[in-house]
Amino acid sequence: MRVNPYPMPDLLASLNQTELEVQQYALEISTGRSVNEPSDNPLAAALLVENNDQATFNAGYLQNLTTINGQLSTADSTLSSVQTALTRAISLGVEGANGTLSASDRAAIAEELQGIQSQIISLANTSYEGNYLFGGTVTSTPPYTANSSDPSGVTYNGNNDVNTVSVGAGYQIEINQPGSQLFSAAGNNLFAALNNLILAVQSNGDISDATTALDSASSYLAAQRVFYGNAMNQVQSQTTYLNAATQQIAQQQNSLAGVDLATAATNLSNAQTDEQAAMAAISKVTQNNLFDYLQ
Repeated sequence: MRVNPYPMPDLLASLNQTELEVQQYALEISTGRSVNEPSDNPLAAALLVENNDQATFNAGYLQNLTTINGQLSTADSTLSSVQTALTRAISLGVEGANGTLSASDRAAIAEELQGIQSQIISLANTSYEGNYLFGGTVTSTPPYTANSSDPSGVTYNGNNDVNTVSVGAGYQIEINQPGSQLFSAAGNNLFAALNNLILAVQSNGDISDATTALDSASSYLAAQRVFYGNAMNQVQSQTTYLNAATQQIAQQQNSLAGVDLATAATNLSNAQTDEQAAMAAISKVTQNNLFDYLQ
């Protein structure tokens, strides 16, 4: 049996190793991760970087979806309010077509219709988080302004374009319809139909035909509103998918770098015991060498 007459280098190396283990296990317990730097596990570290990047992208897409959902919901609710107002306007038109009404009766109906006209203009200028919803891609200015000299009673200040937002890799969702398609489409211009009804009531003209035209424009708007329901369904579907993908990424990250805290705590305790033993051995060797030197 060979006895090492110079054990100090080995003891110091052992102490250094146990100290590193104590630090490693303590770090694992504090972070809950077994991979805290690339050298801990290069392959797992590389996969974790990819997962973190994807998780970041998903978080951004989910934020977009939250904003989109709010915008779509606001737009759909607004169109519902427009339809409610149009239903009242059509009812007034039917009432106004009654040939027994007096001039004062028709004046009162025309006044209420003008109030509905102002209400719908205001609704068509609805904004969400500072962006107007129905101006196409022109979102910084109100899309409609009242204009008594125009046959429709309004001026459209937007364009005919549609906004799209990325909600996934290579996946975009259209998030609006321009007012030129919803409220002032050729052949179904509800502003023009409503303005014609107001003029017809005021002049005791062909109120019945004007009411029919407004009813047609209202039905057209109801058909266009389906876009928002479909878009909200897409948002919900993509949100569900991304939440599931995010959860899967979290599970993968835990599999790659997660720590069994009970095992880590046991390893830490064992490493601390080894560290104390190494220090005790070094202390004993140091004392013996000093005693030999004094003799």
